[in-house]
Amino acid sequence: MPAPEPRPALEALRAQVSRLEGQGRRRRGVLPFGMPEIDGRLPDGGLALGALHEVAGGGHDALNAAASGLFSAGIAARTRGKVLWIATRQDLYAPALQQVGLSARRTIYVAASSDVDVLACFEEALRHQGLGAVVAEVARLSMTASRRLQLAAETSGALGIAIRRWRRQTDAADFGQPTASVTRWRVSVLPSVPLPVPGVGRSRWLLELIRARAGECADFEVEACDAKGRLAPCRLALPAALADRPAQEAAGHRRARA
Repeated sequence: MPAPEPRPALEALRAQVSRLEGQGRRRRGVLPFGMPEIDGRLPDGGLALGALHEVAGGGHDALNAAASGLFSAGIAARTRGKVLWIATRQDLYAPALQQVGLSARRTIYVAASSDVDVLACFEEALRHQGLGAVVAEVARLSMTASRRLQLAAETSGALGIAIRRWRRQTDAADFGQPTASVTRWRVSVLPSVPLPVPGVGRSRWLLELIRARAGECADFEVEACDAKGRLAPCRLALPAALADRPAQEAAGHRRARA
């Protein structure tokens, strides 16, 4: 016997489920990191545009909080269009964002007084068609709120980044709760690579990809974002003898000519 045709109600239900899962929308592009070891763990080889992503620091201190912000700024710097940054604290340092490629000319800053205001601005901005990325600092993010943000990002194609910041360490447990974000990252500060000469080397981070929808979880040790917002694999420090070899060879050539 031929299979019965689906009833209209069943078809409508399937369409609704597909819409809620984000499968019925036009496929969006991705923003690759340019590092095969990271891009290979993400669906389609990069961060999904038109999607919500979560980032948190690896500890409840200023250094790890700054690292999560700079990681997010480096991602936003590589998108096209204006970037809206929503914050509840007065500790955002624009020159630091400039160093990872996020120019002040591209960035619109919004000061919010509470998480409720942050989420309202976040959703409204993600629905706007003219932004490349929206970054928001928020403590609590429920499944319902994150789902609204994900749907808003799918509507406009903008990349949404929720930086999870808590005023108390006990509130950090909320980061383990399920949300509708496509990826979830944790950024921890590592000692910079020692230099063979006096100075401070490029910052290093431990990136933990805690969750990736249709992807793989993994940890990466990377060098922090450069002036174009790009990460780099960790490089080993050169021994002092090798680092001084060009100067020694030049001195030898001068003595030989003399």
